Amino acid sequence: MRVGKLSNEQLDKLILSKLRHTRSEVVCAPSVGVDCTAVELKNGLAVLSCDPITAAETGVGRLTVNVSCNDAAASGAEPIGLMITLLLPPSVTEEEIGAVMDEIAEAAAAANVDIIGGHTEITPAVNRIVTCATVIASPVTPEFITPKGMRDGDAIIMTKHAGLEGAMILADKLPKTSRLLSRAEREEVRGFADETSVVREGLIAAKHGAHAMHDVTEGGIMGALWEMSTASGVGVRFDLEAIPVRPVVKKLCAHYGIDVYKLISSGSMLIASPSGVELAQLLETYGIPAAVIGYADGNLAGGECVDITGMRLDPPEADEIYKA
Repeated sequence: MRVGKLSNEQLDKLILSKLRHTRSEVVCAPSVGVDCTAVELKNGLAVLSCDPITAAETGVGRLTVNVSCNDAAASGAEPIGLMITLLLPPSVTEEEIGAVMDEIAEAAAAANVDIIGGHTEITPAVNRIVTCATVIASPVTPEFITPKGMRDGDAIIMTKHAGLEGAMILADKLPKTSRLLSRAEREEVRGFADETSVVREGLIAAKHGAHAMHDVTEGGIMGALWEMSTASGVGVRFDLEAIPVRPVVKKLCAHYGIDVYKLISSGSMLIASPSGVELAQLLETYGIPAAVIGYADGNLAGGECVDITGMRLDPPEADEIYKA
């Protein structure tokens, strides 16, 4: 396809025609020639966050929606609208653009969020599809929740399992002839795409008194623990053995020589709560796997994260995914 913006006909056919508009807060929906949007919020407070998707080769559309919405949910805010930028290589086909937009539309519908604008461009600056999304969200509680809110004695809950997003990326990198994973294991990993949203657990936890939340992205579970501890100024004692890891994820990580606990894990969330066991049980009733993996310890300084065996975490470095 030619370099530059999509034609208005392509923009309407491949992008705009796939979008749903159901949120009453969205005053101005995207259309040809319209560059801005407007969102009316009831309490005047808007939560915004922006994230690119650069490492994934499949499931790009779903991750584009979920990663940004996850940031909002970690602040106890319900996503309302997304502004999405698509940067596409000249080699892209209309079928590929349509497939990404189908994923975006499907994920947006599942998250009950509108696509309210953005930008689409074909450019030689990229050699594969790159996306970036900005989310606009509205808090569901009077208090704005951040990773800084963890308090001494809070239980730390982890949802789902370690290495969730990373496993999908690693499986994509396996040669088609590889026999490392069975057909059933490949299907299991593909199914992780349906787990990459943390919107439900974020909103549930916010409404049930969570002090702090942090979605687990680059740096994995260990990085998220360290970041939440540092932000809040409270140390953490955790149990490495309590952190859920799927056998297929362990297999992939062993193959690539990767530490699963430091692997990008979009779809998992850390929640600091004064009622950890009760909240974990509540999340389970909603079909969201949850486990208490540690607690905040005011006798430790912020950034001090200690396993029950005495192992201490170092500040996070580059995500393990880049080793592959």
